[in-house]
Amino acid sequence: MLRELSPGYFAAVMATGIVSVGLTYDGRRLLSRCLLVLTVAAFVGLVLLNGWRLASHRAELVEDFTHPLRGFGFYTFVAAADVLASRIATDQTVAALWLLGIAAACWLLRGYAVPWTTRLGAGEHPIVAAANGTWFMWAVGGQSVAVAAAALAGVRAGQTLPAVAVGAWFLGVFLYAVDGVFVAMRLLAYDFSAEDLTPPYWIAMGAAAITALAGAEISLLPTDPVLDAAGDAIRGGSLFAWVLATWLMPALFAMGWWRHVTHRVPLRYDASLWSIVFPLGMYAVASTRLGAAEGLSWLVDIGRVWIWVAFAAWLLTSLAGTAHVFRRVVLPGYE
Repeated sequence: MLRELSPGYFAAVMATGIVSVGLTYDGRRLLSRCLLVLTVAAFVGLVLLNGWRLASHRAELVEDFTHPLRGFGFYTFVAAADVLASRIATDQTVAALWLLGIAAACWLLRGYAVPWTTRLGAGEHPIVAAANGTWFMWAVGGQSVAVAAAALAGVRAGQTLPAVAVGAWFLGVFLYAVDGVFVAMRLLAYDFSAEDLTPPYWIAMGAAAITALAGAEISLLPTDPVLDAAGDAIRGGSLFAWVLATWLMPALFAMGWWRHVTHRVPLRYDASLWSIVFPLGMYAVASTRLGAAEGLSWLVDIGRVWIWVAFAAWLLTSLAGTAHVFRRVVLPGYE
């Protein structure tokens, strides 16, 4: 299991953390704190497991890092750290700053390396043929930096954090466009089957939702020269991103129906299922915060209802994941 540990498993931390944030905005503080404890435990545990994997199975980890199908999964660490930082920004500001700094550094280093490493790992296949939903994690990583920086800017004075938030937001928008071009080319230029339409395609919706959330958090900050210069563009872009996320959702549900009902692809647990939970939670939080930023009460109401959809998805995925690990560890050979 350690050798095969998915680089995208930090999506479980992302999903748990964002559902915890959403429950806080809904006033469910006890339940939110319970999920926060699980978020911290999962984050620390996965960091240790990946360190163990680096020491024991370095070749497999390096192969994942350079592979165009799996390499973008490492961005889940960036987003997980930033989601956790935004959740604890008010109570544990110093720890949140450290998480933001580490996440931003990893995002930048990996971002500059992405074109090179994916080309090295492409082998004989065109890079476009390997594009899938995980590529949108490039944009999610950028917008998660914007969300964490904006959350910390709300509790710490200064112009650095607002500037970081604005810069990361604009870069995230650009990267979303780049990711969208590659993924659209793959879907249009190459044949695909029901097995190819995996859960990570939901990250396209999650990336749009986190763009809306980041813009809303920036809009809620006190006045600042950088914010004044970029405010109108960010407000309009955030509303556009929320509309895009809303528009994508029916198509993604239809894709799941086509995959599992029409073509009878078995629905089994794997790490990629967390790629569905995170966008659902992110959509709920984005709706709540964008509604608060723009004075749209109906958006806030959507967020408060949708967070329970996300929580239900989180609970089902958690139970399935627990059963999966139990069978693999306690009852080896069962699967």
